[in-house]
Amino acid sequence: MTIDLELMSRKELRQLGKDVEKAIKNAEKRERKDALEAAERAAAEYGFELSELSDDVVKRKSAKVPKTKAKYRNPDDPKQTWSGRGRKPQWIHDALAKGTDITDLEI
Repeated sequence: MTIDLELMSRKELRQLGKDVEKAIKNAEKRERKDALEAAERAAAEYGFELSELSDDVVKRKSAKVPKTKAKYRNPDDPKQTWSGRGRKPQWIHDALAKGTDITDLEI
């Protein structure tokens, strides 16, 4: 089936676009259902329910990465700290501009 888009009116092209979007959504639902069924069959081969395995995946994803300990502290405001990773906070830039040595800010 070939469609000559050059011969179609703007109204026909818009309708075609809507039809394509609807077909894509339907195809995604169908493929999602097929994938779920395949995953359930695979889990059953090993003697598990898919829900048992998906609980393990959720637990692994939700494990939080611990924060890095602060390495530097702002002497003017002790609540402000920096781990030494990522961009330097403005108070570090300000302190360095004043001539403070970075080692003087270490905790």
